[in-house]
Amino acid sequence: MSKIRIGIVGYGNLGRGVEGAIAQNPDMELVAVFTRRDPSSLKIASANVPLYAVNDAEQFKDAIDVMILCGGSATDLPEQVPHFAQWFNTIDSFDTHANIPAFYDAVNAIAEPANKVSIISVGWDPGLFSLNRLLGEAVLPVGNTYTFWGDGLSQGHSDAVRRIEGVKNAVQYTLPIEEAVNRVRNGENPELTTREKHARECFVVLEDGADAMKIEEQIKTMPNYFSDYDTTVNFISEDELATNHSGMPHGGFVIRSGESKAEHKQIMEFSLNLESNPYFTSSVLVAFARAAFKLNKAGDNGAKTVFDVPFGLLSPKSAAELRKELL
Repeated sequence: MSKIRIGIVGYGNLGRGVEGAIAQNPDMELVAVFTRRDPSSLKIASANVPLYAVNDAEQFKDAIDVMILCGGSATDLPEQVPHFAQWFNTIDSFDTHANIPAFYDAVNAIAEPANKVSIISVGWDPGLFSLNRLLGEAVLPVGNTYTFWGDGLSQGHSDAVRRIEGVKNAVQYTLPIEEAVNRVRNGENPELTTREKHARECFVVLEDGADAMKIEEQIKTMPNYFSDYDTTVNFISEDELATNHSGMPHGGFVIRSGESKAEHKQIMEFSLNLESNPYFTSSVLVAFARAAFKLNKAGDNGAKTVFDVPFGLLSPKSAAELRKELL
């Protein structure tokens, strides 16, 4: 059986993770990596896989079955996904929740007439956690859904701290508050504020001569990032940051607390504990790339979300094998 031919756009943490995940799936092969940098300046892990400039991608429209787009949600993916959807089935990890409906419409307007499948917003949230929120609501329609993130390093919040004048380097961790989690698991169905659900902890390396008190105040009062949370700021050395905070762990859990009858409390929970956020996300992207290929081969087209993909299409196994081995 011929392999699913994959291309990667972007070779940062996520792109390298996709490259590694493809190597774990015998039904797939990596055809090429596309980058906005000078291809001659990069070296990738896969032997005999060429690198090309992003502008060369159109030449591969008949040689690549699924293009996995590994750029950022702020500026890269809103432009890249509709652009590449005219030539390829695509997978992306667009994660700006509030903008997903508009992003879906923009991608669908290109993918549908091109007879391509573009599965958007793939990852663990949005993605796997989205599926678990849906499942919880469908099975327990009377109840509440709670999503907790962490303990984990937030790339976006870390970047926001690093942009403050006087900050040389920094990381930020999102921490679920144990009391709130326990109340949910106990079936209390509490109404929780943002501050009651999560805390934030920052580890900051200062530039020489920087005002620590002023920077701490700037962090704690930063709107949309820290002002609504109890935030702890720790000032540390570069060596300590490199030794203790160079990884990218993350995780979290979705809890549905409901009732099937007034006296019957029911709790559904799904959790993740990840040593590497981007490398796990990349594994999810690769599984959905398989589904995009299968959907398109069956004649489907247009933008899709994880809600539109039957779970069986994520697996390399046949329907008969799944019924026998996993059902």
